[in-house]
Parts: sequence; C-alpha cells; structure tokens
Amino acid sequence: MEGAALVRRTAGAVLDLLLPPRCILCGKTTETAGTLCTPCWRGIAFIGPPCCAGCGLPFPYDPGGDDARCGACLAHPPSWDRARSVMVYDDRSRGLILALKHADRLHGVPSFGQWLARAGADLLDGADLIVPVPLHWTRLWWRRYNQSAVLAHAVAAALPRPGGPRIAPDLLVRRRRTPSQGHRTRTQRAENVRGAFALRPGAEVKGTRVVLVDDVMTSGATVEECARVLRRAGAAGIDVLTLARAVRTS
Repeated sequence: MEGAALVRRTAGAVLDLLLPPRCILCGKTTETAGTLCTPCWRGIAFIGPPCCAGCGLPFPYDPGGDDARCGACLAHPPSWDRARSVMVYDDRSRGLILALKHADRLHGVPSFGQWLARAGADLLDGADLIVPVPLHWTRLWWRRYNQSAVLAHAVAAALPRPGGPRIAPDLLVRRRRTPSQGHRTRTQRAENVRGAFALRPGAEVKGTRVVLVDDVMTSGATVEECARVLRRAGAAGIDVLTLARAVRTS
C-alpha cells in the first residue's frame, strides 16, 4: 500500500510539473487543482449567516434570531421549505456558472460539491433524496450532460458520512422544452415553466425529504414548479440547494 501511495504521489507531482493546476476562474497557476486562486476567492461573494431562514437570502445586518425571514418569504411562502446557496450570482461568479453549463469545464466540480455540502449541511442532514432539476432530453442531447445532475453527484460524493441521502437523478422529468428564462420578468418565468415538470412514472416520494439541486436560482420559478410536483406527490419536506443565486441590490 505504501508503494502504491508513493507511485500516486510521484505521478501527481510529474503531472503537476507538466500541467500545473490552474484557477478554475481566471486560469492562473494554483497550488491545488480544481480550486480558485486567492484573488478570485476573495472576489467571490460567498453566502453565509445572517440570511433568511427560508430562502437563504443574505441579510445586510443581523436581524436577531435564527428564524428571521425576508419580506418575500413572509408575503409569498414558496412551495419548498428552505433554500441555501453557495454564492451570489454576479459578474464575478457568472464565469464559473457559464463555464460549467456551456463550456464543458468540469474540473471545478469536486470543489463545487464540497462548497454545496457545507452550504447545505442543515438541508442534507436527515434528507432521503438528492434530486437534480432535470433538462429536457433535447437539451441534454445537445449539452451532453445535465449540470444540475453533475452537481448533485458532487454533493453526494462530498458528504462525510455513509448512509446519507441517495441520488435520484431521474426522479423528475422535464416533459416539455421551455424557452430560455433569460430576459423574462418574474411572472413570465413562472408561466414559462408551469406544467413543465412531472414525476417519473412509478416513482414514489410520499413521506420522503428531498433536496432539489440546481446551478442557479434567479426568480425561483423553476424550483418552485419542481417543488409543487413533489409536494403533490406527498413529499414530507422539500429543500433547495444551488451553487449560486441572484440577489437584488436595490
């Protein structure tokens, strides 16, 4: 075993010499593969306390107590229970998301999984299923992978204990292809995805706790529609975990 470990370390050192690890955002050389360099790390707006106990919206100040909720959650409670995200979706983080989504850049996925597992620790504790938001089959064929499913598997791989929630990559299906959500209002986004998702025939979620995984939450229309499907099917709990989320600045 020691000899095998030595061979792996040697091979890794040689590979790093030939192909030095680079920052997954800017491409500068880093000490570890699949990570951010120090300047890029400092430039990412990671989300942590204090935040809304419901949707995870970061608060500009501590409102006091762990159960404080934002005005949107109080006025219009979503179909899901809680949502958490790793970072704010802004000009800096957009490059990470788009590279994952459209440029086949998957070398940062292990780090994303670790970040998601930390950000969603409370959601994952006691969950039964990790369910990615599905792509329509035509978009999956064109893109070759579902970035949400990739993230869901990365989360499961990053969990520290065995016997945790299991991956259910095909629990939900996208039964019609929806146009892009970009440049649509909140109302238009909700209408665009209405009725777009369904439970896979024969699937059973009654009494289970589900964590929905997606890359970005903007208006929340997509995960809201997925949560409605799961709620109607009898899911006992539905939480949402995303790599990034949009945050209004005004």
